[in-house]
Amino acid sequence: MMAASQLRRDKKSTAAHLKADLKRTDNSSALRQLQELLDSVLNPERGSDPEALEWCKWLLAGGDGFDDFCRTVRSYDNATLCGLVWTANFVAYRCRTCGISPCMSLCAECFNNGDHTGHDFNMFRSQAGGACDCGDGNVMRESGFCRRHRLKTGENVPSVPRDLLLMSEMVLPRFIITIIQYLRDGYTEPESAADRDLQKVLQQLESHISLLEELTKMGGAMRTVLTKILTNQQTFKELSMGQEENVYAKRSYEKYLSALKSSGLVSVEEKGAGGAGAGATDTAAGAGALSLLGATAAASLEDSSKEEDQDGLQGVGQRKRVKLSSTTKDPSIMDTLKHKCFLEELLFWTIKYEFPQKMVTFLLNMLPDQDYKITFTKTFVQHYAFIMKTLMKSHESDTMSNRIVHISVQLFSNEELARHVTEECQLLDIMVTVLLYMMESCLIKSELQDEENNRHVVVNCGEALLKNNTYWPLVSDFINILSHQSVAKRFLDDHSLLLLWMSFVSFFQGMNLNKRELNEHVEFESQTYYAAFAAELEACAQPMWGLLTHCKVKDTQEYTKTLVRYCLETLQMWFDAIGFVDEPAPNQLTFHLPLHRYYAMFLSKGVKCQGLDLDSLLPDQEMLMKIMVHPLQIQASLSEIHSNMWVRNGLQIKGQAMTYVQSHFCNSMIDPDIYLLQVCASRLDPDYFISSVFERFKVVDLLTMASQHQNAVLDSEQERPMLEGALTFLVILCSLRIHLGMSDDEILRAEMVSQLCMNDRTHSSLLDLIPENPNPKSGVVPGSCSFEEMLSAVADFKAPVFEPGGSMQQGMYTPKAEVWEKEFDPIMVILRTVYRRDVQSAMDRYGAFLKQSGVHTGNPWPPYKERTPLHPCYRGLVRLLHCKTLHIVIFTLLYKIWMDHQNMSEHVLCMVLYLIELGMDNQVQEDKLEEEPCIEEHCHDSWFPGTNLLSNLHHVINFVRVRVPETAPEVERKRERERDRETPASTSADSSSFGQSSRRLTGNWRENLREAQVFSLVAERRRKFQEIINRSNHEASQAVRPKSSSSRCLPPGSPPQLVTEILEIRESMLSLLVKLHQKLSAKQNSLSLSWLAEVDPGRHEHGDGITAIERILAKAASRSRHSKRCLQEICGKVCPPIPPKMTSPGDKSMNKEERRQRARERQQKLLAEFASRQKSFMETAMDVESPEADAVMDVGSAEPLDSEILYDCVICGQSGPSTEDRPTGLVVLLQASSVLGHRCRSDTPKRLPTTDEEHIYPEDTCGATHDVRLTLMQRYFKDSSCLQSVSIGWDGGVYVQTCGHTLHIDCHKSYMESLRNDQVLQGFSVDKGEFTCPLCRQFANSVLPCRPGRGTETGAWHTASNKSMSTLVKEVEDLQEQLGIFPVSGSIRHRDLTLAESNLSKEMESVIKDIKNTTQKKYMDYGKNPGSPDNDFLFMYSVARTNLELELVHRGGNLCSGGASAAAKRSCLNQLFHVLAMHMRLYSIDSAYNPWNRLTQSTHSRETEYCDEERPEVPMLFRDVPSLLIIFILTMPQPLRKEHFTCVVKVLYSLQYTQALAALSIRISREERHAWCNTGAAKKNTPNSDKSWESLLGHVISELTKAKDLYDTNSEETSVLNSSVWSPQSIESTLQQFCLPFLRLSCLLQHHLYGDSLPSCPMEEEFSLLIGCLGLVGSVKSSAPMSSAACLEWNFNAYDLIAQWCSEVIALSDTPTQQSASLLVQDPRWAAPRLLQLPDNYNTIFQYYHRKSCTSCGKTPKDPALCLVCGAFVCLKGHCCKQQGICECVLHSQHCGAATGIFLLINASVIIIIRGHRFCLWGSVYLDAHGEEDRDLRRGKPLYLCEERYRVLEQQWVSHTFDHINKRWGPHYNGL
Repeated sequence: MMAASQLRRDKKSTAAHLKADLKRTDNSSALRQLQELLDSVLNPERGSDPEALEWCKWLLAGGDGFDDFCRTVRSYDNATLCGLVWTANFVAYRCRTCGISPCMSLCAECFNNGDHTGHDFNMFRSQAGGACDCGDGNVMRESGFCRRHRLKTGENVPSVPRDLLLMSEMVLPRFIITIIQYLRDGYTEPESAADRDLQKVLQQLESHISLLEELTKMGGAMRTVLTKILTNQQTFKELSMGQEENVYAKRSYEKYLSALKSSGLVSVEEKGAGGAGAGATDTAAGAGALSLLGATAAASLEDSSKEEDQDGLQGVGQRKRVKLSSTTKDPSIMDTLKHKCFLEELLFWTIKYEFPQKMVTFLLNMLPDQDYKITFTKTFVQHYAFIMKTLMKSHESDTMSNRIVHISVQLFSNEELARHVTEECQLLDIMVTVLLYMMESCLIKSELQDEENNRHVVVNCGEALLKNNTYWPLVSDFINILSHQSVAKRFLDDHSLLLLWMSFVSFFQGMNLNKRELNEHVEFESQTYYAAFAAELEACAQPMWGLLTHCKVKDTQEYTKTLVRYCLETLQMWFDAIGFVDEPAPNQLTFHLPLHRYYAMFLSKGVKCQGLDLDSLLPDQEMLMKIMVHPLQIQASLSEIHSNMWVRNGLQIKGQAMTYVQSHFCNSMIDPDIYLLQVCASRLDPDYFISSVFERFKVVDLLTMASQHQNAVLDSEQERPMLEGALTFLVILCSLRIHLGMSDDEILRAEMVSQLCMNDRTHSSLLDLIPENPNPKSGVVPGSCSFEEMLSAVADFKAPVFEPGGSMQQGMYTPKAEVWEKEFDPIMVILRTVYRRDVQSAMDRYGAFLKQSGVHTGNPWPPYKERTPLHPCYRGLVRLLHCKTLHIVIFTLLYKIWMDHQNMSEHVLCMVLYLIELGMDNQVQEDKLEEEPCIEEHCHDSWFPGTNLLSNLHHVINFVRVRVPETAPEVERKRERERDRETPASTSADSSSFGQSSRRLTGNWRENLREAQVFSLVAERRRKFQEIINRSNHEASQAVRPKSSSSRCLPPGSPPQLVTEILEIRESMLSLLVKLHQKLSAKQNSLSLSWLAEVDPGRHEHGDGITAIERILAKAASRSRHSKRCLQEICGKVCPPIPPKMTSPGDKSMNKEERRQRARERQQKLLAEFASRQKSFMETAMDVESPEADAVMDVGSAEPLDSEILYDCVICGQSGPSTEDRPTGLVVLLQASSVLGHRCRSDTPKRLPTTDEEHIYPEDTCGATHDVRLTLMQRYFKDSSCLQSVSIGWDGGVYVQTCGHTLHIDCHKSYMESLRNDQVLQGFSVDKGEFTCPLCRQFANSVLPCRPGRGTETGAWHTASNKSMSTLVKEVEDLQEQLGIFPVSGSIRHRDLTLAESNLSKEMESVIKDIKNTTQKKYMDYGKNPGSPDNDFLFMYSVARTNLELELVHRGGNLCSGGASAAAKRSCLNQLFHVLAMHMRLYSIDSAYNPWNRLTQSTHSRETEYCDEERPEVPMLFRDVPSLLIIFILTMPQPLRKEHFTCVVKVLYSLQYTQALAALSIRISREERHAWCNTGAAKKNTPNSDKSWESLLGHVISELTKAKDLYDTNSEETSVLNSSVWSPQSIESTLQQFCLPFLRLSCLLQHHLYGDSLPSCPMEEEFSLLIGCLGLVGSVKSSAPMSSAACLEWNFNAYDLIAQWCSEVIALSDTPTQQSASLLVQDPRWAAPRLLQLPDNYNTIFQYYHRKSCTSCGKTPKDPALCLVCGAFVCLKGHCCKQQGICECVLHSQHCGAATGIFLLINASVIIIIRGHRFCLWGSVYLDAHGEEDRDLRRGKPLYLCEERYRVLEQQWVSHTFDHINKRWGPHYNGL
């Protein structure tokens, strides 16, 4: 036998050799060899060893290379499923059109290869991980499979050769047991090692598990082998326990057993041996569940806390757990595990180690194998309880939850599989038991109702289990399996399971109890309510919705009946356990009544879908009365919370009230509650119900006719909101039809309308706000077609609008006009608003609509809306509206409002009228008398004869007996009356009331007293209650403890005694309505008889209270003749009402109304005044013309010349000139800009690359070209000369803009000081000199001093002179000499600065410093010796150039648009020029080198002076002409006369023209050159030949030909470029185009220096226009086309001058001609700066970039971003690419945009702007089909480029207005 060392030497041959031996039939020796080899290689005691892995790979491959082996095996892949597994944050897709299960998901590859056009799909970031379902017909429809998985690949794959996987079958079992032994070894129990490091063990195993993962990816063939091994029980037995001689394996097995034990689990053998294990008492499940709620629960709590539970959970002791056995009579669900194969033990350790990601991925990767899937699912179910226990102990329960769901969702979404496991492994029993067990660990005693003797237990919401949502994975699995019909039906059939489930739900009944704080504010506001609401929604409501989806048809009736029966039983037990009799405990509130809601929802479903009879499902009256109490308590408490009665409980109680009605909760909470109350109201005695409502809302004492009353429970400011709450609740109760007969479509429509009426909504927020069935599997998917159809039926789409500078809107939906007209339902709005202000918002929008459509102009009242008819079995609800109690309340309130009693309001009246109208529209069908005879006289009977509202409307009430305090006015009045001995008339009812008049008793006062109406709600309610109870023949009547109002303790400070008084009323509801109408319309006889004649109720749909009353009276008159008669009588007596008070109420109300009216008018007036002020301010602030422009207009010839410009200081408000001592400055923003540098030659923007083939080349940009040019010059010419021959500032130039406001510089300094001391800074840094303009709040960072003195130079400076050209040239030369003559070599030195520095010059210096600090050092130093004066000089004049060029860009690149331009308003070039000129006059150019001489005279004499070693000057033809212009203007003394300016321009124009000719001469072909040379020579001698381009071109060509091979270099290229022949026209236009940029700049400069206007013109006339403006030609002849040469004025012989310029080029012997040529052909034309062109569909960008690896670090960035200016791909916040602590985006913004960066964040679709040290989120340029952004791609809908937005972005970039338009800036601290 070879030694192990030898074996190791040659893995390949050994493996091949072994494989060959094993193939033989007799292979026992080979087997032995292999085992020995594996023993030595995989020796677990050696720790993990890369060598061992290498061996395994070679052995598996059997001698081939491992990669080849992988490829071979893959070719036999027969899988038809994709099954790709991903982890959190992976981008996947979900298509609802193709999905059968809502959990369906696809990987990007399968999605893009399938056809989903027009489907409802979205992209999403996986939360917990998942797997691709492509190819799985159980989860998705086949039509959605991708091309690869649509073919059933399995059929045409050849079968696997036997020997291919032979080695795998031998080696892998050993490999897997090694992994398991590692896991056993590494595991330590938490208590033994506090810092147990499971991660370490896992890291060692990383490579092993990766190998397994690689194997699973080899496809079906390999998976089959793995499945065989993992599920083979025999192999497991042999390897796991270890044979006799293997000590290590034995020890390892013992470790495993001890791990099992410590987990509170027992292996089955032990259990058998030790007799009945932990608590194996068999109790029938039903009894167990019920007794849970009974007495034992509370008792067991005390016992168990003493003994530590066996699994370390401090649970609710043993005794209770025994009760939880399931139907199988097997208590072992919780604590038995037996492992029979590798898979089971692997899963066990996976759980123990809290689901390491690698293991999870491996286990899931195997799922495409069908056999594996079934075994694995069973194993998973078997470990379910263990998973729960581990989860509860885990410290990282969040991560673990995600991993669990990652697995379970793959298993349980498949209906086949779920059914199979339910049948075979009791999945349902296990799940319910495990959930129960889990919740038991955190139960506490309920304190609801009877705090001492309460036997009910509830979950404690403060426990981590609920707070952290730890139960989420288990509940989500349960919901998932209930979505399968077959599983749900099993659940509903299994009664003992249902009982268990009910007991589970009852744990949540009454949790999170709030007790109202009455004395001081609560110290600690607990936030546990989040946990409570989440728990009820997830653990109770969602399973309920899941079950409801399966109870849709008639044949499922039995399920509903059973469930309803169990709900009632459990409810009854709950009432007993909390000790509830008939009254709820005061000041307690719980929002959680899941049992009530289960009951309600199944009732509703049964009636609506299954045709069940409601009465068959309802309990007796007494139970109904109990059921009603708690939901009603919630409604009353909502009102209390909004009336601020719970303020001492802190904000969280408001949070609860809001959550209760919020869109995700409302249909599982408030809707079922209201429905249940509707059911109770329809079946209970209406008088009892109504009086209960008013008693719960605590407003009983308020319902009295007396003008004063005492309320024992409410403060007076709470009475009004509580009364409004009670009435609104009644209106909702009587008018809401959600569960009472509306179809699903009608409900959707109503919900949608109510949301749209509150506010315009985006599509996504609307989807979110419409309560959908919370169980996602219901099939009512938001976004299903019915949603879209409904939306288009009720709303109009408002496309997003863009105001430049305004906020960017999204696409919104707004209600159609007819919706406002017919469907606006304020009641629904009130029910659905989370914030009360939304109700107001809906009313305001409604009012605005009415105004606009001219229907009504005042403040409208909520419109009354007709309702859907009631489902027949809820008809009883109408009786509420026709009961005497309600009518008395209505009568009383109408009376109180008319009498102006306190605490009445418009809303109260509105709701009262709404109730009357509801009553009139909903008549009770059978108007027969009550069956049972009246036993005792009802005290209410004497008020109204019957219960019908219509007949009660006109019933007159004469006297009412009231209890009032002694001090009340009524008592006073009685005393007066007794003094007057006045005898009142008889108290009869109106004699005409249908002959049923009350007993008429005429007699003295005493008898009237007995006859007066009494109204005591409380007493009446007690009596009714007693009666109902007696009627139900319960012995409960003894138990009733009537808590009458006497039990309420009266507040201290004894109140005045109550006495009984009798009021004389003599009104009916109708007469009160008429009087209220008069009161509201402030007219005595507002309703004439004629009005009644032509009445039509339909006319008064919209309007205010007057309209509402008219509508009601009209309905009354049309529906009852009697009412009409009474109305006529009432309207006939038009006399004023007889006031029962001292002052006439009419009078008082008039005053009150008038007062209100006047106040309103005053307010309107004030508002109007304010608005006009604001408007005028906005006009002045926004119209920021630059001050000079205004000055130009003022200073005309009219004013004397010495008038100075006056500036207004926006800080101190004074107006005055700018002086040397107290200079004024313009508020400016200095910013570095590279916009100019990013310009290209072509007009079309560059495309963003979205494939590897596309690229962006930065070499052709303006910035790059100029850099190259300068570097080239510096190589051959003198540095100082180079630095005056070009401009820099294309990249990183300083742009100066102003808002146009001025301030004193000293005021500004104090302003900055105050900002510095004020710590509340809004995103800018005062230390960097940043501030906002004190007037218009525009962002700024410097102040540009204004030059003292007159306005724009007028008079003499402007007059055109008729001096000759030569004179002017001489004068200009003298002006330049004025600065002094300086010594040799063009040196530049400082002037003698002995002048005393004034404040002004100091300020100018400081601004120069600011300007230099604005940009980075690298953008200033281009010279050989940085910081030299030459360099400084270059930088200064380039600032002027940058600003001129940028203004040109802002004007659209030309001057055709004339003077008016937004850019001009921001421009401050005049002031900037003076500051720069001031600074540049510190330098002077040596006259010997002054370019002016070389431009205007012959200088041949100087050539000899060149020293040999010195480099030559830059030839004139290479110089940048605009730069020369700016240098001349800035270095000449200011102010400059205009004639001199014109002279400079003329001279430079001839140079520019010559350059154009030279450039052209190089571009034309050799033959053409020759031809033009001859033509030119011929024309040379004609007069004016120096003004014809032919002769000049010929001259240039002949001169330049002298330079050696200057023309030969480009010959090949140019001939290719210009195959076409040049015509004279094309040459003329080329020359014009070449000179245009110079002319534009000169013209713009002239405009700013001299205030000349810029007329506008069409594009083609721009040249001639500019020539005219600059005075280059005497008179502009518009008719003849302008010739560019005609404008030339030569001061010197043209030919000589040109020859001299050319000779400079020819003299460059040492410059390669190639370079000379390229320096000659400088093209000054650039297209406008553009951002990159983006693809239309965002997905194109996303797919290419979100996985692209970073160029600098090679990893895929977490947050990739793209620069939209140059297309660079960068990492946002990536630490990998940091340099000197600065992250990559910030670095790139400095490099690419001189500190301005525009980045598109790939993973969020939004754009961020970086500006200097700040950044802001700009928004998105990609919107979905509904015009909405999708930040962070949360919705994942397809996004499309919004061109308008992108243009706005580009516009802001080019115009440098990011700082002004975007408001939300924050510092980025270099971290982006």
